[in-house]
Amino acid sequence: MDDRLGQAYDEFLHLTREIYYLAATGGILEWDQQVMMPAKAAPLRAAQTATLTGIIHDRMTSPRLKELLDRLEASRDALAADAQVNSREMRRVTDRARKIPRQLAQEIAHTQALAQACWVEARQKSDFPLFAPWLEKMLALRRQEADAIGYQESRYDALLDEYEPHATAREIEAVFTRLCPPIVELVREIAESGIQPKCTLLTRSFPVEHQREFGLWAIRRLGFDLGAGRVDVSAHPMTTGNLTDVRLTTRYNENYFAGAFFGLIHEAGHGMYEQGFDERHQGTPRATAASLGIHESQSRMWENLVGRSLAFWKYAFPYLQAFFPESTQDIALEDWYAAVNDVRPSPIRVEADEVTYNLHIVLRFEIEKDLVEERLKVADLPALWNTKMKEYLGAVPANDAQGVLQDIHWSLGLVGYFPTYTLGNLYAAQLFHTVEREFPDLQQRFEGGDFLTLKRWLNGKIHSPGQTHRAAELVRQVTGEAPDARFLVEHLRAKFRPLYGVSS
Repeated sequence: MDDRLGQAYDEFLHLTREIYYLAATGGILEWDQQVMMPAKAAPLRAAQTATLTGIIHDRMTSPRLKELLDRLEASRDALAADAQVNSREMRRVTDRARKIPRQLAQEIAHTQALAQACWVEARQKSDFPLFAPWLEKMLALRRQEADAIGYQESRYDALLDEYEPHATAREIEAVFTRLCPPIVELVREIAESGIQPKCTLLTRSFPVEHQREFGLWAIRRLGFDLGAGRVDVSAHPMTTGNLTDVRLTTRYNENYFAGAFFGLIHEAGHGMYEQGFDERHQGTPRATAASLGIHESQSRMWENLVGRSLAFWKYAFPYLQAFFPESTQDIALEDWYAAVNDVRPSPIRVEADEVTYNLHIVLRFEIEKDLVEERLKVADLPALWNTKMKEYLGAVPANDAQGVLQDIHWSLGLVGYFPTYTLGNLYAAQLFHTVEREFPDLQQRFEGGDFLTLKRWLNGKIHSPGQTHRAAELVRQVTGEAPDARFLVEHLRAKFRPLYGVSS
């Protein structure tokens, strides 16, 4: 590009990085609220995040940034490929920001901090009425946001677009229509098999400190860089950060091994995506995720396709026994593998098995879509939640803490987020099918403790490109096919039918 265009691009990058670094600071404030902040600091944190959100909104909607984007887009063909990606994606997010009034953006941020603090208390007390007024307020604000952004068919589309750009509720419904019937059929086959793994193996005494040490050992082996990240405890597992400062959280239960361990591998999958971006582009869209669905594909792949695989446990089981000798010495590998892959409807999403997990997402998608479209009142939410849990999973929560209050998402106004979990499962299966085709001995590599082959493949194919390609295009580029639910269905059948003695 010529000197004047180069100068314009350099100034654009400077403004872009300021915005991204300010947003990253907001992520650290959120991490602190969940991990370390004293409870009484919630009002102050709300003021801090609202102030920061206002500053970011001003930068996103500044006339100068718009002028620079106009200049770059007018000379698009003269820009390098990375510059085209950065200008395209900044145009998308700044156009969205300009539609949202500054005051509304700040009010949402302020409410998020207070609603999250109330959610923590309400969950501890299993008291939905305590949280309900905050949920009402958050939903009202998100409706205002959707109306300001605009949409063609559904308010929900405007909110979903923030997490899975260009996706629509209609498309999500089509995915569920293709995916759910074979999953429901597989659940039926498993239930009728009569086989029940020894799940009590997971509920023996697993001291928390040893769980923490074993979890850190495992994510190091998988490739998470603890020199550029850390692990803490929070009420709901989460990941925030980028490249050299990735914060993971999990939660421990001495008498349930799987929750913390697989939760941590899940979050480490997110973390390895963040650590895998091209550092030359730090602070720009080129070094951020293609979508939340792609982000979830990384966490779900490491959690389920690797962490719950027989090959992983052939490698890791002796180490498990070394960390927990009193609880595991009498356990056979085959019984342990069956236990960590038990298919049994659970009221808790983050503890759900691979097969039933997506039914949890369908439930949340249907409910939050009705909440946004004002077809469902907040006061009626717990009863409907329990009804749908009974219908879809046959597992009614014992209380609201295990039911409608179990997820942090709605306290933060993250409406439209949940479908990305199922998209992540779908993308993960298709990507994993491709890497196994390229490395036919991948499972043997896992058995020998080689997980870097997969990590390096993901670094090159998924992580490093950042937002070069949009989600569906990225999947097509890497796998040679458009995203397709059949890969997930085939994976689930191939894994769980033999485990439960079901003929194909």
